Amino acid sequence: MEKTKTLISIVGPTAIGKTSLGIKLANHFNTEIISADSRQFFKEMSIGTAAPTLDELSQAKHYFIHNKSILDDYSVGSFEKEALKTLDNLFKSKDTVIMVGGSGLYVNAVTNGLDNFPEIDKSIRETLNLQLINNGLESLQLQLKTLDPKSFETIEIANPKRVIRALEICIGSGKPYSSFLQKNKNKRNFKVVTIGITADRDIIYDRINRRVDIMMDLGLLNEVKQLEPHKALNSLNTVGYKELFKYLDNQWTLEFATSEIKKNSRRFAKRQLTWFKRNTKTCWVDYKDDFDFILTKINALIN
Repeated sequence: MEKTKTLISIVGPTAIGKTSLGIKLANHFNTEIISADSRQFFKEMSIGTAAPTLDELSQAKHYFIHNKSILDDYSVGSFEKEALKTLDNLFKSKDTVIMVGGSGLYVNAVTNGLDNFPEIDKSIRETLNLQLINNGLESLQLQLKTLDPKSFETIEIANPKRVIRALEICIGSGKPYSSFLQKNKNKRNFKVVTIGITADRDIIYDRINRRVDIMMDLGLLNEVKQLEPHKALNSLNTVGYKELFKYLDNQWTLEFATSEIKKNSRRFAKRQLTWFKRNTKTCWVDYKDDFDFILTKINALIN
């Protein structure tokens, strides 16, 4: 009988240590890593997305790191297709593959498949885009909070594209966006073992604050300066970049912009945990747990 193939998915909030655990596991299982971090796809965004370093990339082969440009049109649907194709190829020679990433939607696309949403009249999105321009993101967020409190709590609320997507489904279908999630599970021809890394909130927040300081020392401001001509792109409307664009526009001081990056990263981490904790099958470990202890848990889940 053919051996079941296993995808070990490492999830958790930003700055918790997913990359290093993924590399240790890849080396232990003699396998390779798929990244499911939607910001690390873009080759122009290296420092601000905390993409694996050259040293880390040399320790284990990674896929979907810096494989796209911010100018490319790339969706979660495209990622699902490419990731599944990559997994099919890897599983020809490997029994186990590692997936690392904090983008819940992208992790979900690979492990469960995308949700089936109804066709929505394009005019609804156009109206919502106008509302964003005229009344700002907050008006859309409040509307979503009323129409679908569950989505308001779990989606990336600072991302206008995500908010508009959820709202257009709510308005066009007359049902909450969240009601369409995970209706039809797509069968996968591999087993998924999900390991979540966590820590006390104070520790998570401290790690985030320190990481932002390190990013600034590594030259995040210069990275953002080079991207300023493209700041209208959706891929750059993200933590670490949008705050420094405000500094470059002379709206904020550098000190305030840096403190906002920390604050928004902490908020993002909180949402990541809310999202990942919805999966009751996730095996949670502490960021300080010994590698052998984690490995024992993983082997028990695989077998």
